[in-house]
Amino acid sequence: MTIYMSDILQTIVEKRRADIERLGLNFGIEIPEKRRVGHTEFLGNAGAILEVKRASPSKGDIAPDLDPVSLATTYAEAHAQAVSVLTEMNYFKGSLRDLIAVADLMERRRKQGLHTCAVLRKDFLLYEDEIDVAFRCGADAVLLIARILDDEQLVKMAKHAQSFDMQAFVEVREKDDFRKLSVVTSALGADAAKTIVAGVNSRDLATFHTDPLIPASVRSKLPAKAVFESGILSAGDASYARSLGFTGILVGEAVAKNPSLAKDVVGAFEAGAENARGQFWKKFAERKFGRPNAHNPMVKICGITREEDGLLAAELGADMLGFVFSATKRLTTEEFVTSFSTKLRAEGNPRVPLLVGVIIDPESPEGKTAIKLAREGVLDAVQLHGVDPKNADYAYYCAARVGEESDFDKVAALRKNGEPRILLDAKVEGIPGGTGKTIPENLLLEKAGDIPLWLAGGITPTNVAELVGKFVPELIDVSSGVEDAPGIKNSEKLKSLFAALTSL
Repeated sequence: MTIYMSDILQTIVEKRRADIERLGLNFGIEIPEKRRVGHTEFLGNAGAILEVKRASPSKGDIAPDLDPVSLATTYAEAHAQAVSVLTEMNYFKGSLRDLIAVADLMERRRKQGLHTCAVLRKDFLLYEDEIDVAFRCGADAVLLIARILDDEQLVKMAKHAQSFDMQAFVEVREKDDFRKLSVVTSALGADAAKTIVAGVNSRDLATFHTDPLIPASVRSKLPAKAVFESGILSAGDASYARSLGFTGILVGEAVAKNPSLAKDVVGAFEAGAENARGQFWKKFAERKFGRPNAHNPMVKICGITREEDGLLAAELGADMLGFVFSATKRLTTEEFVTSFSTKLRAEGNPRVPLLVGVIIDPESPEGKTAIKLAREGVLDAVQLHGVDPKNADYAYYCAARVGEESDFDKVAALRKNGEPRILLDAKVEGIPGGTGKTIPENLLLEKAGDIPLWLAGGITPTNVAELVGKFVPELIDVSSGVEDAPGIKNSEKLKSLFAALTSL
C-alpha cells in the first residue's frame, strides 16, 4: 500500500505506538528468551549495508515474496558488511521473525567459517526495552532516528545499546538532528566512537523524496564512521557515495528487487575512495544548502574572458564562473584563469564562486590545460560537455546537449553512472555551447526527470523569470544572454539578470 501525505514519518510512528499498546513490544511474535547468537561489530570495516525489505510507503510492494534467509545469504556471499532487516510491519511489511531468521543464518555462517555480516534492526524504535528485544532476536545494532526521539530518550537508548555491546546507528538529516547527534556523542564520551555510527538519509522521511546532494552537504558535520543512506540504485551511485568519504552505504530497494546487483554495488563501494570529485560535490552542496535565498536558482556565468566581467558576476552573486577551454571565440588561457583565481580569492569574499573549466575534448591541449588547473586547485572542477567521464581522476561534473527525445538516453546513462546533477544544454549541431538557443519546452517537461534541473541555453535577463517560473531549475547557466559579443559580457545585462532573479 502506498500512502500520500504531508508527513509519512509521523503517520508511521503514530500507528506503531498503537500497535505496541495493543500487541506489546514483540508485536505478538514469539522471540528467544535470551540471545543465542554471537556478535559482529556493525561497520567494523568500511562497506555496504544491504537491506531485507519487502515494501516501503513510497514504492508500495518492492519484493513481497522475498525469503529473508536466501536474500541475506546472497548479501553475505557478496561480502556486504551488514544486513539491515526492516521489522516495521505496516508500511514495510517486515517482522521480528525476519530479524531472528537472518541472525540465526549469520550464526550458522560464523560456525562454518564463512563471511558473516553484522545484523541491524531497522525500525522506528521509541523505547529502551525495544533494544532488549532486538538484542534477544540477534541484532548487532539498532537504528535510532534522531527526528522522532528527544534528547533524553536518544541518550538513554544509545546507552542501553552500549550496555549490550551493540552499535547505535543514529540517523540524522534536519538541523536539529545534528545537535542531537552532538548531545548523544558527548553523553557517551570516549565510548562514542565505538558505539555511535551516524547515518544521513538522502530520503526525506516526511515526503520520501531523495536527493544525493543531502549527504554531500553534511558529510563534514558527521563523525569519521558515517553512512550514506537511500538513493543508491547502481554501482555508479555507490562509487559516488564513497567519493564523498562515507564509511558505508545503506542500499534497500535496488538490491531487494534485484539481488544480483549486490555484488556490483559492494564491489564498487569497496573499490572507491574519497577523491577530488567528491570534494567538489561537497563544496557545491554546502554552498547550495547554505544560501540565504534558497528559493532562487543558483547562477553560473559562463564564457568569462575578462577580469572585470568575472569580478562583477561574483559581486552580483554568481555561484559559479565558467571558463571555456575549447577552440571557440570564448577560449581562455591558463595564465588568465590562474591570475583571475588568485585575485578573486584574495578579495576576501566569503562566497567566492566556484570556478570551472568547460571542455569538449579531454585529450586536446585546451582540455588537458583545464584538467591540470583542476588538479592544481586553480579550478574547482571541470565541466565535461558531452564527454564520457569514464576514468576521470579529477573534480568534474557532466553536461549533456539535448534537442530531441533520444538525447535523454545519455542523461539516463550519466545518472546511472552516479552523477548527482547533469547540466542540460541546448543542442545545436557543430556548436558545443553558448548558442543562444533554448531546449524545446516539451522535452524538458516530459523528459527532464525528477532530479533537480540544471539548465543552459538561451537564458537572458528578459526570459529568465518565465523560465524559472515554468521549470524551477536548481541552477541556470548563462553565457550569450549577457554578452555584447562572444566572451565579452555586458555589465548592464549582468545586473539585469540578477535583478530579475532577486525580484522572483
